[in-house]
Amino acid sequence: MDQIVKENGKKIRKNGFSIRIPEIKNDTLTQDKEWCIVKYQGEEKRIRFHDYHEIFDIPGLYETLFYDVLDCNSPETVCSLLKQEIENSSISTSDLSVLDLGAGNGMVAEELSKLGASTLVGVDIIDEAAKAAERDRPGLYDHYVVADFTDVPEPVDQKLDKIDFNCLATVSALGFGDIPPLAFAQAYNYISTPGWVAFNIKDRFLEKNESSGFSKLIQEMFDCKIMKLKAQKRYRHRNLIDGNPLYYTAIVGTKESDIPGSILENLE
Repeated sequence: MDQIVKENGKKIRKNGFSIRIPEIKNDTLTQDKEWCIVKYQGEEKRIRFHDYHEIFDIPGLYETLFYDVLDCNSPETVCSLLKQEIENSSISTSDLSVLDLGAGNGMVAEELSKLGASTLVGVDIIDEAAKAAERDRPGLYDHYVVADFTDVPEPVDQKLDKIDFNCLATVSALGFGDIPPLAFAQAYNYISTPGWVAFNIKDRFLEKNESSGFSKLIQEMFDCKIMKLKAQKRYRHRNLIDGNPLYYTAIVGTKESDIPGSILENLE
């Protein structure tokens, strides 16, 4: 039987894992530097939360760490917001053909499948994510592509061009270099016009003069009528390891046109 064992609120035993969370004081550890010690099959290993190749390599660790321990609810939140907006439109969720950018092991696609999406294509930059998706959710995706979207290989480009995508989804993947603005923009341009866009991003990456470039890109997309905002929601993405809430913003929009080459060049 699962139980949570607390010692200073830092030791957790869940789903067969023993997870030790470091005690961090005075906000000295930023989100992308968070880590824990995981004991699995008798061995202890220090894993940084953004080392996804290591996390996906251990069956069940991603869900246990981020969803059972840190209480992440982003896939459901973003997909629910998308569903709400589509229900107010002229199409059905069953008409969705989705490019899932930063797909990981398929948690977002699972939510989209519940909505009735007809086509699901996953994209991630690491092989471990593709293997985890097939291991954890076999048959969920119609295709799964491993590629760097800042420089899309020609065979991948040709394959994706043949699919009539009308929705881009990317959840819990933007803002820390895992998916830079150029990769998001390249994926956006595979979506037909009109089309749907659903994503989330940490609040600070929407602030003016932030360093990642996402704030400038997203604002430029709105200002140039490349994307039209349909819904925006600030919510608790998950908890930090010190127990404090981590806030993200979910955005749903419609694609009005491609991102032009002049903007793409500035992102390179």
